[in-house]
Amino acid sequence: MIARVRAGDPEAYAELVRAHTGLAMRAAAALGAGADAEDVVQQAFVKAYCGLGRFKEGSAFKPWFMSIVANETRNTVRTAARQRTLAGREAAFAEAEPLIQESADPAVAAVEIERRAALGSALEKLSEEHRLVVTYRYLLEMDESETAQALGWPRGTVKSRLNRALRKLGKLLPDFEPREGGDERE
Repeated sequence: MIARVRAGDPEAYAELVRAHTGLAMRAAAALGAGADAEDVVQQAFVKAYCGLGRFKEGSAFKPWFMSIVANETRNTVRTAARQRTLAGREAAFAEAEPLIQESADPAVAAVEIERRAALGSALEKLSEEHRLVVTYRYLLEMDESETAQALGWPRGTVKSRLNRALRKLGKLLPDFEPREGGDERE
């Protein structure tokens, strides 16, 4: 796909945009862009396109692009006139992609909303490094290798920071129960 973009095929980049917009919106919102998430994502796509010359042949696009989204989000948050509130972040995160299907049982949906709010609140209490690693690994469903590549950290650093972050989340969320099968994605 990247080779097609480099060869001047505009539809190839449009395909990349369509394939990664939802994930990028979730990432920007989860990392604090709030109402600016759409602008962050748009700017990240522009920077990615302009930076395709630096993209390593044979590498995965998703981790490379997600690191651009994270950097753009950090820049936007740092330069914002005022801090976004947790409620604003949760609203933007919820708007980015439906997390609970409309057909879900209302009682189950209410519990899921409550769990996500508790998780969002607990994530806010983590350091930026721990929040990033948890967000990439579980909320954005990137594997360990993709997370390491996106964050520019060695895999061992991802493992150790993720382990510490999950222990801290466990203390912040004493009623947290991982989903069946040991899958701790929340």
